[in-house]
Amino acid sequence: QVQLQESGGDSVQSGGSLRLSCVASAYTSRNYCLAWYREVRGKYETVAGIDNEGRTTYADSVTGRFAISQDKAKKTVYLEMNALESKDTAMYYCAVLFGVKGNCLYHSGAYKFRGQGTQVTVSS
Repeated sequence: QVQLQESGGDSVQSGGSLRLSCVASAYTSRNYCLAWYREVRGKYETVAGIDNEGRTTYADSVTGRFAISQDKAKKTVYLEMNALESKDTAMYYCAVLFGVKGNCLYHSGAYKFRGQGTQVTVSS
């Protein structure tokens, strides 16, 4: 069992930046994908993923604006979000799936564990 806790969500103006953090209760040397996905009115989109070897993947909608990173010593994964737009408004979740690596943009339902979410609101 892994517990994940997100933080950093806020209300910002269009063009602004935010950094989301997600602390895991445990880290592992096994293969895994850590991802951030977002939900708006029941629609889910996985926006960024990172595997245990540090390889990152991004959805087209955020490429060039968002960056995912991890600090294994702190058991934390981050999502740096820049040039935010109103369409980025969503509840953001971090999630983990074990036993996989590489392209971590799985459908949100594939991740075994996720946090409670943190709300990001971007106003124009």
